[in-house]
Amino acid sequence: MSIRESDIEAKLVEKINRQGGWCLKMNSASMKGLPDRMILLPDGRTIFVELKAPGKKPTELQKHIHRRLMSMNFPVYVIDSMAEVDAICNLSRTNIKK
Repeated sequence: MSIRESDIEAKLVEKINRQGGWCLKMNSASMKGLPDRMILLPDGRTIFVELKAPGKKPTELQKHIHRRLMSMNFPVYVIDSMAEVDAICNLSRTNIKK
């Protein structure tokens, strides 16, 4: 059985919520290319996450939005595996470095 993007997303939401964070779904009718999730952490940090099925890559529009967010010092991560969910959740417990 192959892992789907929705499986990765469900694990991310569950683990962040368990850590006391808030993993909000991002959607906008007026702006395409936003990351899938905005993670708000108890210490006031914000992380943006683009979720992909294993092996899939962001579109050019998504990459443009990611660069714009990163230019404002927001961390943006693209994850396409369960192992990367664990890595993001471990980072959320520490100071994130880009």
